[in-house]
Amino acid sequence: MKSFPASKLLLAALLLAGCKSSSFQKELKSMSQPEQDPYLWLEEVEGEKALDFAKSENEVTIKHFKSNPDFKNIEADYRKIFFAKDRVPAVTMTNGELYNFWQDEKNLRGVWRKTSVASYQTANPKWDVILDLDAVSKTENENWVWKGASFLRPGYDRVLLHLSRGGKDAVVVREFDLKTKSFVTDGFFIPESKTNASWKDQDTLFVGTDWGPGSMTTSGYPRIVKTWKRGTPLTAAETLAEANTTDMSAYAYTLYDESKPFYFHQIRKGFYSTKLWYHDKSGKAVLVPKPDDAESWNLFKGNLMIELRSDYKGMKAGTLLAIPLNSLELGEKAWSQAQVVFAPTDKRFIEGGCNTKSHMIMVVSNNVLTQMEKVTFTPPNIWKSEPIALGNNGMASCYDGDDESDIYLATYTDFLTPTSYYMASASDPKNKFTLLKQASKRFDSSSLTTSRFEATSKDGTKIPYFVVHKKDLKMDGSHPTLQYGYGGFQQSMTPSYLGAFGKVWAEKGGVYVLTNLRGGGEFGPKWHQAVLKENRYKVYEDNVAISEDLIARGFTSPEHLAISGGSNGGLLVGATVTLRPDLYKAAVIGVPLLDMLRYHKLLAGASWMDEYGNPDDPEMRKAILKYSPYQKLSPTAKYPEVFVMTSTKDDRVHPGHARKFVARMKEQKHPVYYYENTEGGHAGNANIEQSILWESLKTTYLWEKLK
Repeated sequence: MKSFPASKLLLAALLLAGCKSSSFQKELKSMSQPEQDPYLWLEEVEGEKALDFAKSENEVTIKHFKSNPDFKNIEADYRKIFFAKDRVPAVTMTNGELYNFWQDEKNLRGVWRKTSVASYQTANPKWDVILDLDAVSKTENENWVWKGASFLRPGYDRVLLHLSRGGKDAVVVREFDLKTKSFVTDGFFIPESKTNASWKDQDTLFVGTDWGPGSMTTSGYPRIVKTWKRGTPLTAAETLAEANTTDMSAYAYTLYDESKPFYFHQIRKGFYSTKLWYHDKSGKAVLVPKPDDAESWNLFKGNLMIELRSDYKGMKAGTLLAIPLNSLELGEKAWSQAQVVFAPTDKRFIEGGCNTKSHMIMVVSNNVLTQMEKVTFTPPNIWKSEPIALGNNGMASCYDGDDESDIYLATYTDFLTPTSYYMASASDPKNKFTLLKQASKRFDSSSLTTSRFEATSKDGTKIPYFVVHKKDLKMDGSHPTLQYGYGGFQQSMTPSYLGAFGKVWAEKGGVYVLTNLRGGGEFGPKWHQAVLKENRYKVYEDNVAISEDLIARGFTSPEHLAISGGSNGGLLVGATVTLRPDLYKAAVIGVPLLDMLRYHKLLAGASWMDEYGNPDDPEMRKAILKYSPYQKLSPTAKYPEVFVMTSTKDDRVHPGHARKFVARMKEQKHPVYYYENTEGGHAGNANIEQSILWESLKTTYLWEKLK
């Protein structure tokens, strides 16, 4: 951001030393301690009045955009692509078989199925359907949404299914038999809650759930984790560990190394702070001697992998270390045996990876784009890394590995290249890949290209961004442009195939911009930490700087520029558009945080105070009031006609944020559209039909405002 218009609060603070009038003091007090919120009733998620508000706004929004001549064609394009017969089923590997969850016209809720590697490579794989979620939902009169399955090892014949009502984070956990393809009679069953559950062995689970009054944290997650034996009631489970009420959560889990189970439990003190215990052979819980902000990864060849999030003992934040399990009981002295597996640079950071039996495959971000590296460990302390070539200047990634063999799955994609799915063996010295599937092209990319630029934020930091545009674009500022961003929680925004959006936007001349704002993980932990808490405003300065740079380069102008984002990205858009409404013609605010004075009191909000700060602290409150969109709305400002979207079933980011923001905009006579899906959870949508409507409304809005 090249300029930061002072809010009334900031201006008041600057003038306070020279102005002591009682009226001024009252104005300052009223700004720092806002009057009772008149729209608290919109925080009643299922309240009749609140639902009527959403229903009424939905009717206006849907009627308006469906009457737009563009809607029919946009909706048809989305429908054709979302239900295309040649869609590639994304798969994961378990015990040598490939699993997929699939939705289509006949299976709106979806089917869970599997196939062999050989069959998957054919034009028409033979799928073995394990669970038909539509059929189960109909039989049980429930709207189940798939939330995943966890396998029991070593037999792989049982799973814990996680099913959500309407897409909420809260799930029901049920034991399922893969041989009989049925739920286990009198098997493990955990009622709806924000549960964490995992197998210890075939007759024992680690469970964190709602055990009753006082058993959940202020963040809404389990405070107590227990071990639960088969054949006993859930109420008889024995306590393993307890967190404090103000901690984020407690959970326990099993990691495997060379097919052997190892047990851990963890107390997450905050979003970026954890205490970790390893259970040795005697069952004793040994505290892992790591910095609280360091994150544990996986086990490999007798070592626990730890990533540093801050500089420690001469090592940089972003370093990946291996600490022998058998040294943990030494406490702090265990660090004398720690070995560096990956050392970051200013542009290279580890993004993730997967294990195979003999190797680790690391995914390394190099100036935002990703490459793979194969790691070989030679005891006792030699770690060798070699690059693995896949694709060309895009996103190559290992996303699943078989730790009982050396097989792993990888993908390659970029903005204009459909995703390719590969299989490889880490034991192959030539690192060759077998192409499993190549996704179909969904738009004509022959006239398109991708460019990269840097904008200069207000404090001088260079902020990179990608632009997808026509090759022959005239830099006259006339082009409809969508700028997308997130800027938080160390989540990297990286190129991926534009797919259906490429068809309805880029192919038709729209410019697409992907931003790499501070707060993300594109350049490691410090890139994220630069905008935490009192420095949060800087990410909005970054966003504005990119908008101004796009305008200065001639890509677009304020009459043709829109910004978009979801969740924390919804906060990004809300803060940016209330800060600099003059820069934008449109803004899509998805499943957002917007009332930053109350976010910590709503659903999982308390868990994010490490990111945004505590609004109850007077100094943090002042910092938050610099940007909190709900509080910054002004009846005298001229805002673009924004489009706010959320879900009633979002039990992570409260729908009250979106509802109240819209209500206040309408009170102040600002133009606004609102759509609230009654299902979908934080993802916004629970099935493909809902996704088609959501995307069609959003895209119609963008073309309507930016042409």
